[in-house]
Amino acid sequence: MAERERVMRMSVEQPLWRALSGYRVLTMLYAVGLFVSGYEHFRRPGVAIGYYAVLSVWTLATLPRVANAAACTKRFLAADLTVALSGILLTPVADSPARVLDGGPTLPSIWTAGAVLAFAIKGGWRWAAVASTLVAAANLVERGAPARDTVHNVVLVWVASIAIGYVVEVARASERTLARALEIEAATRERERLARDIHDGVLQVLAMVQRRGAVLGGEAADLGRLAGEQEVALRMLVSGGLVPVARTARTGAATDGTDGSAGTVVGGGPVPDDDPGSPLDLRALLAPYASARVSLAEPGAAVLLPAPEARELAAAVGAALDNVDRHAGAGARAWILVEDEPDEVVVTVRDDGPGIPEGRLAQAEGEGRLGVAQSIRGRLRDLGGRAELLSVPGQGTEVELTVPKRTKDPRGKAGRR
Repeated sequence: MAERERVMRMSVEQPLWRALSGYRVLTMLYAVGLFVSGYEHFRRPGVAIGYYAVLSVWTLATLPRVANAAACTKRFLAADLTVALSGILLTPVADSPARVLDGGPTLPSIWTAGAVLAFAIKGGWRWAAVASTLVAAANLVERGAPARDTVHNVVLVWVASIAIGYVVEVARASERTLARALEIEAATRERERLARDIHDGVLQVLAMVQRRGAVLGGEAADLGRLAGEQEVALRMLVSGGLVPVARTARTGAATDGTDGSAGTVVGGGPVPDDDPGSPLDLRALLAPYASARVSLAEPGAAVLLPAPEARELAAAVGAALDNVDRHAGAGARAWILVEDEPDEVVVTVRDDGPGIPEGRLAQAEGEGRLGVAQSIRGRLRDLGGRAELLSVPGQGTEVELTVPKRTKDPRGKAGRR
């Protein structure tokens, strides 16, 4: 919702309303200047002076009304257009007939276009067409007969107002589409985060119950079968149900080499629960993963990252080690290498297992197995980093996790290098 509110504040309408406010003031002064320069030609200057007094007060008093779409009501638009039309129709009364026949300016002059543009910005091209038609009719009545310059001015107002009204409608539609896209993106990211949490916890337990039940037999086998069915259903839910998964294909344990759905982390351990507002040393989060089968190589100095990023990166490493434990075999070994670069932190997880067959990752993701797609790549994507996987059948698998460091700019705001 915050993203949507920011989009609405960035609306293209707001600059148009500000421009319209300035246009009304400048054209009011221009109309008064035309009257002063041609004062001696007016037959009834008192009528013109009275109208310009009303026009000036109206223009300045109604500036808040043209500040935004909410303040510019239909009643105000009707009154504003009435002021413009009244000035046009009063022109033959105040000015000399010769100037009127020669195509002299009306009393409001180009101020009238501001009233029409307010219709365009508020209601789109249809409202603009109605207002410009009324202005055209008033100009024809003022001249008494259509003339070339009158037709030229009318067509110009028509085209300009309708074009601006159409642009405003397109901009509004684009803003609505963008706001909706931001909502969908936020919902998708939240869904992916929940999917990762479910994958790292519930799915692993269900898969373990299924395997152990099949080994124990009897009632435990029935319990394992039910756990397997629930695991399939839950996978379909968190993956969006992209590809139907047949239950007959889930009678045993997963063998895709991409899931990490069951078993314990190789050398895994609890993750420290520190203050979320303070930076964490990534080495402390990765240390519990070290064991006889997992070698950890790390810098001598602390590798500090913001607490949420450090935990997510450690969780991605844990997901990669889950895959090693689950699919690389009981005798497989793994190596974790931590590199603290000036602009980023790189963690590499490598194993000496059989590797992943070509095309298996895409197939596993389509079946709802999110070990690599969400628990690893999804986490790194949310951190603004990247996860690169290199696997050659028979030569093991290497996962490289890269997270950019956050720094402080001179104004004290957090940013990324």
